[in-house]
Amino acid sequence: MSHENYIEQNIVQALETNYMPYAMSVIISRAIPEIDGFKPAHRKLLYTMYKMNLINGPRTKSSNVVGQTMKLNPHGDMAIYETMVRLTKGNGALLHPFVDSKGNFGKQQSRDMAFAAPRYTEVKLDSLCNDIFGDIDKNTVDFVDNYDGELKEPVLLPTAFPNILVNPNQGIAVGMASNICSFNLKEVCQTTIAYLKDANCNLSDTLIAPDFSTGGQLIYSAEEMNAVYETGRGSFKVRSKYRYDKKNSCIEIYEIPYTTTVEAIMDKIIELVKQGKIREIADMRDETDLSGLKLTLDLKRGTDPEKLMLRLFRQTPLEDSFSCNFNILIDGKPRVMGVREILKEWTTFRLSCIRRRLEFDLDKKNYRLHLLQGLEKILMDIDKAIRIIRDTKTEAEVVPNLMTGFMIDNIQAEFIAEIKLRHLNKEYILKRLEDIEQLKTEIADIQSTLASNLAMKKLIISELTALMKKYGKDRLTEIIQSEDAALPEADSFIEDYNVKLFLTEQNYLKKITLVSLRASSEQKLKEDDRMICEWEASNKDELLFFSNKQNCYKMKVYDLPDTKASALGDYLPNILGMEADEKILYMAVTEKYEGFMLFAFENGKIAKVPLKSYETKTNRKKLANAYYEKAVVADIRFLMQDTELVAMSDINKVLVFDTAKIPVKSTRSSQGVQVLTPKKGSILAKVCALDEVAFTDFEYYRTRNLPARGAYLKPEDAPGQQLTLL
Repeated sequence: MSHENYIEQNIVQALETNYMPYAMSVIISRAIPEIDGFKPAHRKLLYTMYKMNLINGPRTKSSNVVGQTMKLNPHGDMAIYETMVRLTKGNGALLHPFVDSKGNFGKQQSRDMAFAAPRYTEVKLDSLCNDIFGDIDKNTVDFVDNYDGELKEPVLLPTAFPNILVNPNQGIAVGMASNICSFNLKEVCQTTIAYLKDANCNLSDTLIAPDFSTGGQLIYSAEEMNAVYETGRGSFKVRSKYRYDKKNSCIEIYEIPYTTTVEAIMDKIIELVKQGKIREIADMRDETDLSGLKLTLDLKRGTDPEKLMLRLFRQTPLEDSFSCNFNILIDGKPRVMGVREILKEWTTFRLSCIRRRLEFDLDKKNYRLHLLQGLEKILMDIDKAIRIIRDTKTEAEVVPNLMTGFMIDNIQAEFIAEIKLRHLNKEYILKRLEDIEQLKTEIADIQSTLASNLAMKKLIISELTALMKKYGKDRLTEIIQSEDAALPEADSFIEDYNVKLFLTEQNYLKKITLVSLRASSEQKLKEDDRMICEWEASNKDELLFFSNKQNCYKMKVYDLPDTKASALGDYLPNILGMEADEKILYMAVTEKYEGFMLFAFENGKIAKVPLKSYETKTNRKKLANAYYEKAVVADIRFLMQDTELVAMSDINKVLVFDTAKIPVKSTRSSQGVQVLTPKKGSILAKVCALDEVAFTDFEYYRTRNLPARGAYLKPEDAPGQQLTLL
């Protein structure tokens, strides 16, 4: 392809032109909810159903609603239907569903339960929507053209309660996200009323904690909850509810956290059972039916159900976190807000809706009054009105002649001209005129309400009080104090028993119980493989693996499955995620990170690093720069305390030295100190313990001062001129 086909572009300009409009569209028109608690897809769907008269009429097929919604929402039918599914009573995702449904809509707590196709299900709007749409036809909110300019749709819905806090909302935009938990309707209404009376009220007095449609137990921490209320960010934990059936020796889990699913819980439990970390469960079944969720765990004899559940809470999604991010669009701009700020913005929005509704009513009443005042004038002389109409030659002159004859305007004259002949009697006209005084009183009331912010707030309070009585429900999510829900440390769940660990040169690792080892001790290895490390350990100890790439990999002994001597073992590169050409040279086992590591290099230097240097507060799996990288390592070993060792060069120079004379360096990558001074061209080849060598005259090779050149291996200590190990 020729160079002429390429056009150079400024990357910043290209992003601004092409990417930024997309990003803004996702943020503003798709993923982030607005102050009415809806995203555009929800709003378009519900407004379509409202216009289809599904708030009063019978249910209709979901396909019908999906098709009609396409006039406002240019998306595929399944995308629209999935939006509807989440809003239904049948799905159970919302505390207060907007759609009254019939048929299978799946379940919030199930990942795999598929909802029925739209041709099989039926929907209508729930009665709650009367307070969602309210007086939408009274100019309470702005309307805009739909995508093709054929229809109008509302920018927001005039919700009579802070729906943004009552129903949960989650969305991922570009570069930002939103995650709003649900709160109990009664608590939200009480809090809003308290806020309207005093903007500095204590929110926690009335808004106790979030509430979820799936129930569960919320682990309450005042500090965590206050952080969420004040900043709109933070997290809290929710755990499942269970009961123990003593007769059948099983645990029945009947409520789970909102953020997880039955399948996710089952998958994790199966994984733990396969790894041998949980041995008390004999069988597990999902027994969910029409009566509700039920996950049954059959227990082995002698199992303590409470202790088992505490382990499962820590190790599975039976206890899960909800991370709050109260990111809401205000006037087209995303803002992360605390609860007080959300209530402030909702109050501003609701006051605007009420003001517009009152102004609409005022205009209608003033118009009606104006017409009746014109009617009042013809009451003085009905005969004159009839005479004017009868004597007028053309129809077009009727209204101007009435205007002149009674000194009324065009609107009043049109109204009088349209009155049926049968109504031109005193009785009818007097009855109509009786409304004038009532209209004047109503107009005065509306005007006084409009003139007072306090009066409009009282109106909101009365609406919230009525709504609370009509739709309020008891909490579904139980609250338990964090101190009552504390979980034991993870280690306390681990079964402790003694094992033996074997590491081979080709990096296979075996963990064998002592019982199994006594039964069969013959080790199976690959043909060209051999053992390089053996350790006795506890199942709760920690393993450290040192590689030829100066990395230290860490893992718990209990994370390894038990195996048998007749098996090859686990291949470490797969378990540790090592690099392609990386190899483990040494394995150490520790409980409290006592003792130190000794690294001997071919240049004759030895580094002594305390094991504490490899301890981390976080659960890190890999430490880089575990030892000095600029010299080739000849030997790695763990020592609990100082001892004498034998250093040997490749030209049979031998040195017996005391490790106490090597200073400790807390820096892991220390190059160490010179111990054996190698003759030019030779290297330090091996470091051994005294009981690993064939000779016994250690005094001949011992040195008091370091560094030292060492002594040549005596002929009787080196049969065949080879280093001989026992």
